[in-house]
Amino acid sequence: MQYMRKSFSTIALALIFAITLTACGGGSSTPEESFIEGSGAVTKIDISGRKAAPALSGMTLSGKTFIFNPGQAAVVNVWASWCSPCRAEIPILIELSKQYPTVQFMGILTRDNPATAEAFARRFAIPYPTFIDDSLLIGFKGTLPANAIPSTVIIDKSGNVAARISGEVTLTSLSKLIREIESE
Repeated sequence: MQYMRKSFSTIALALIFAITLTACGGGSSTPEESFIEGSGAVTKIDISGRKAAPALSGMTLSGKTFIFNPGQAAVVNVWASWCSPCRAEIPILIELSKQYPTVQFMGILTRDNPATAEAFARRFAIPYPTFIDDSLLIGFKGTLPANAIPSTVIIDKSGNVAARISGEVTLTSLSKLIREIESE
């Protein structure tokens, strides 16, 4: 009888543990394992169908306030330092920010520790500002939401959302979009 109670207790504990793991989305609630990775798909909006981008201003990783003023094209990259595709695409974003000095590049940090992200930004010498308030992402909801990590949104010179790359950018895909938006 005592053996059966021990077995039952062991089985009950194992069942509770299994249910708990399942309820946590695969056994983890860490950002690294619960993010949605994009496929690199490009979505572009015709000029007539574009909507205004949200106001982009706030505190950056460097501790300074930055305000984006429409009037120039912009590239907004949503990233996190723990995200493998984000780490892979950062050299491309840095290179393109140098190739296109008339385009304002910006980052929005999401689901990350600002201190860790700041060290990452310093290590890679990211030359453009990164906002630490990911509530800015809510403003893209009515246009092309940044619903994957990473996501990159291109804003036209009128301040409207023109395109999005959902997932890791490539040099070809992003430079093509920048040239198209710049030439409008």
